[in-house]
Amino acid sequence: MIRRVLDADQVQRALTRVAHEIIEAADSHVRLIGIRTRGVPMAKRLARAVRMAGGSEPPIGTLDINLYRDDLTAVAAQPVVRPTELGFSLDGTVVILVDDVLYTGRTTRAALDALVDFGRPRKIQLAVMVDRGHR
Repeated sequence: MIRRVLDADQVQRALTRVAHEIIEAADSHVRLIGIRTRGVPMAKRLARAVRMAGGSEPPIGTLDINLYRDDLTAVAAQPVVRPTELGFSLDGTVVILVDDVLYTGRTTRAALDALVDFGRPRKIQLAVMVDRGHR
């Protein structure tokens, strides 16, 4: 059974709220990085929402965390590794990691491990649509 958590209007309102927070921070060093796979479309929608709310559309990157997972062998015998695509340096930037759902934090931990292999951001923040841990 599929249970709808957010409808389309609620998703758009949430994206708009986060977009305004990004604009209020007014940091030209903001970079959105979507965690593959479902965080990537969320990052793209969030970047558009920032532009629609009157800000400059931040650069977007994609991050594959498969080799950084602590449960790699439990997920698949042969993990599918997709490219990480960052068209910018992370050094001194404000990175907003974007994903669809937060539950245990394992994906986020793996993403943090992966990020430090690509540079040293000044700050890392997390943007998710749904927190299944009800925090």
